[in-house]
Amino acid sequence: MASFLKLSLPRMKKIDKLILNSFLGPFVLTFLVVVFILLNIHMLKYFDDIIGKDLGWDVIGQLLFYFAIFNTPVALPLAVLLSSLITFGNLGEHFELTAIKSLGISLLRSLVPIFGFVVLITIGAFMVGNYLVPKAALEAYSLLWDIKQKKPALDLRQGVFYNSIPGISIKVNHKIPETELLLGIIIYDHRGRSGNKEVIVADSGRMYTILNDTYLKLELYSGYNYVEGNTGPQHYTSSNRQDDTYRKTRFTKSQIVFDLSSFGLNRTDKKWFQSNRLMRNMDQLQSDMDSVDNTISNELIAVYGYSKSMFSYYTRKDNVTLPENIRIQKYKRDSIAFAKNMSDPTISNAPGFVKPVLPLPEQEAPKIILYSKSHQLKSDSIFSKSYSESEITSALAQARTVKAQLLTHNANVSAYQNEKKIFYIQWHKILAQAIACIAMFLIGAPLGAIIKKGGLGVPVLMSILFFILFYVLSLMGEKWAKQSVLSVEMGMWLANATLFIIGFIFLRQARADARLFDSDFYSVIWDRLARRFFKKSV
Repeated sequence: MASFLKLSLPRMKKIDKLILNSFLGPFVLTFLVVVFILLNIHMLKYFDDIIGKDLGWDVIGQLLFYFAIFNTPVALPLAVLLSSLITFGNLGEHFELTAIKSLGISLLRSLVPIFGFVVLITIGAFMVGNYLVPKAALEAYSLLWDIKQKKPALDLRQGVFYNSIPGISIKVNHKIPETELLLGIIIYDHRGRSGNKEVIVADSGRMYTILNDTYLKLELYSGYNYVEGNTGPQHYTSSNRQDDTYRKTRFTKSQIVFDLSSFGLNRTDKKWFQSNRLMRNMDQLQSDMDSVDNTISNELIAVYGYSKSMFSYYTRKDNVTLPENIRIQKYKRDSIAFAKNMSDPTISNAPGFVKPVLPLPEQEAPKIILYSKSHQLKSDSIFSKSYSESEITSALAQARTVKAQLLTHNANVSAYQNEKKIFYIQWHKILAQAIACIAMFLIGAPLGAIIKKGGLGVPVLMSILFFILFYVLSLMGEKWAKQSVLSVEMGMWLANATLFIIGFIFLRQARADARLFDSDFYSVIWDRLARRFFKKSV
């Protein structure tokens, strides 16, 4: 027995190494291909915002790099599915899987080396999705926002006014590309904010940038400069009116320099984008959900505090029972405010300051007030009297005010709850995308052993089908979770649960050497059903 173990352990190590090596190559290749495809699909949405902005290759490279990291959690499950299908399809097609089984090694044991590697991939996918993706999303979308705000590249078209230079409007009648000569130039200078009172007309000219494209130099030949009236800012509040003047200047050559600093890519501070759920990791999302819970509790505390102001007469002396969570939140909030006031020397050392006594939470329980029989009779006599028109009008106005306040608070609470749900969905999404790697492996490996076809034909087709199923179920689950059709947990884990069920079915069929993709398999099942139905009918 010991000698058998000594012989089997090296053999198992070789088989594990063979299976793992056959998986690593397809996995790296398919991962790069999938990232490239997803990156192109993602970038097509922003193609119109990028084209024509005269962006450098460094800016384009940064955008591609950040979006590639952003698509990594989605690409890893598809790469695992496709590579496991190719690996076990090749092993089955070349009868290597049959040889492994002939040595007494089960299919489950042959899955162990790749399964261990997939577990490491799952951990890596979680780390990337939780730490790298939020930072990459912050960098990518902030850079994309700045690209959208950037002005298009300087491009003069024939017969069309160009107005992207601040305060300047230029029109060129003809452009000669061979000599870069511009013919029929008209320039309106609006920098004085006085209208079209300064015009430059030239027969021809040339245009080029200087000082590292920060300034535009325009050389004009044989033209006129027309200036009408006061070209400075108009002061309409002044009663003194300047007499209009007119000046015409002829030139043989003139040079004008325009500032192009507004055409540069100005970066926005990233703090304005950090509140988006895509830029938050799980710890930050949990902190955001706690903050939203505190906001909702404070909103409800304010609603319960309106009871005395809402009801001026009836039940004015009654105490409203606070729910347990609201009561605890109110005590915590008052405790924090109490501690801040005591630690602030400007408040605690002020003359006449009296140290308040903070009630314990159990002391805030509602008091039961007993009314005597005479009080009850007095109340009945008051309510039995007829009401005047002014009293009814006042009561209706107060009721409408109370209703409007309650509707506003309900709308605020509903908005905060939806915001919390968005954060909670993203929290589960980070986990679900990582666990999807294991679910895809449980589908791909048994399915490859059943199909016994390697290459990029059948595996690619099956991978696309299951990835579409995963993608559609993920979108449906997220939509239903947002609409409260399903709970957030059920909605976000619907796709993974479905894939795990399908994977275990395929694994059971692969262990039994079922031929799910052979026509004989289904013809045998049909014959059995036909015989059973025929016996029942007889």
